[in-house]
Amino acid sequence: MSESTLYYGDNLEILRRYVKDESVDLIYLDPPFNSAQDYNVLFAERNGTGSTSQIKAFEDTWRWDQNAAQAYQEVVEGGGKVSEVMQAFRKYIGCTDLLAYLSMMAPRLVELRRVLKETGSIYLHCDPTASHYLKMLLDAVLGGVNFQGEVIWRRTAAHVTSKRWGRLHDVILSYAKDLRLVTFIPPRVPPDAGWVAREYRHEDEGGRYMLDNLTGAGVTGGPSGQPWRGINPRKIGAGRHWRYSPETLEKLDRENRVYWPKRGKYPKLKQYLHETGGKAVGDLWTDISVIGRTSSERLGYQTQKPEALLERIVQAGSNEGDVVLDPFCGCGTAIAVAQRLNRRWIGIDITPLAITLIKSRLRHAFGSSIEYEVIGEPVTAKDAEKLAKQDPYHFQYWALGLVGARPVEEKHGMDRGIDGRLYFHDEAKGGKTKQIILSVKAGKTTVAHVRDLRGVVEREEAEIGVLIAMQEPTKQMRSEAAGAGFHESRWGKHPRIQILTVLDLLEGKQVDFPYRSGTNVTFKKAPKAKSKENTDSTPDFVDEMSEE
Repeated sequence: MSESTLYYGDNLEILRRYVKDESVDLIYLDPPFNSAQDYNVLFAERNGTGSTSQIKAFEDTWRWDQNAAQAYQEVVEGGGKVSEVMQAFRKYIGCTDLLAYLSMMAPRLVELRRVLKETGSIYLHCDPTASHYLKMLLDAVLGGVNFQGEVIWRRTAAHVTSKRWGRLHDVILSYAKDLRLVTFIPPRVPPDAGWVAREYRHEDEGGRYMLDNLTGAGVTGGPSGQPWRGINPRKIGAGRHWRYSPETLEKLDRENRVYWPKRGKYPKLKQYLHETGGKAVGDLWTDISVIGRTSSERLGYQTQKPEALLERIVQAGSNEGDVVLDPFCGCGTAIAVAQRLNRRWIGIDITPLAITLIKSRLRHAFGSSIEYEVIGEPVTAKDAEKLAKQDPYHFQYWALGLVGARPVEEKHGMDRGIDGRLYFHDEAKGGKTKQIILSVKAGKTTVAHVRDLRGVVEREEAEIGVLIAMQEPTKQMRSEAAGAGFHESRWGKHPRIQILTVLDLLEGKQVDFPYRSGTNVTFKKAPKAKSKENTDSTPDFVDEMSEE
């Protein structure tokens, strides 16, 4: 299976540039939102001028600033229902972070409607802080008549809070492009003993069964409105009709599918347990748990959702071979599930860190035989220079991703000379976890940067330091690096200070450390997918990922 694509960039630009009209069967999106902060902060007025057009890695934050104001203005000037509802939002909630969030979401939802097929549907995952606003926005974009439902996912047990009811659930809003044509395959789950005992209380030679109505509300003049076996459905309650023709009713009775009460009641239909295909799933999902701290599925991404949740959505809204789109794909759960369920997919994310994590996840889950295209990442030194000028932090994340390093989690400007880290073991039976310090420089580099890196390596008691530079190192820089000596392992000697250029990375050069032995423990490894297509023989130890 091919024709799947992973895009790096702003999803609004990617959608407009690359994704064709009515080419997608199912859309799932879990847009970042700062739900961790106090609810009332979302309504505080702001007038900052900093750029928020790009979401930094692991930051679920929108701010009302010049970019948000411009996005709002463009939506309003576009006219139509979306313009009207956005103007109403501004009048009600003012120029707040919440309005910024809605202003950024509105044009993206319009584009998602454009790329969706007539038979397609959208599942928007959000928290209760903003779900009611998003529902109104979706009503404007897709039409309230195409609302499929509001799924409540109970994600955790009870929380105790001092001021509010503990938040136990997320909301997933489901809309069809056209409810008359939408692909929807109602999911079912294996019945639990309590449900069977409660719903299927009767039993005969055919098995356990429940009683269902043989009549429906309303009077009709056709055969289904006439008496059968002496029972006139028009005289039942306010007037009813038979749900089946007289011939079908006779057939059901011959097959012992009609339950006849001893006296005073009307006949019912026997619905046998073995015919149900399982327990029907409604809009309250309590059977899917969040990813536990020790789960093999856990990759360390803050907003990671369980694969079981996405399995239910993908299977309900698409068929094999269909196209699944996730415009905020994060760590790639939706596309990993789509791949495993034999769907084609489109994933979009604006952070290089997410793209790196997704590529590693797909490689570990499906092996090197998986086929997909990556668009938007720098492929030349000029591309890298352009990214460095546009967004230095994204350049930094991209460069670290090429060597499989984890970016530091300190706030920007507080990295103390450390941009990223790699962790490894090179002693018998595991031993001590050792680290590699990485420093990324987009501008001019000198021997002073190498000396600084040596100092950081000594301070952090690291084994190796790596300087990633845009330019070729000078003779002095190489000499300073060589003077640091080597880290020795059972696999040989590894330079204690190493210098890699962007061109080196693009040509596939990697950090020299005990990597090929299967000792890299920088990230957590995604479990292999249980799929017939997963026949790759790549050893589990390659680029092994686990939390430090």
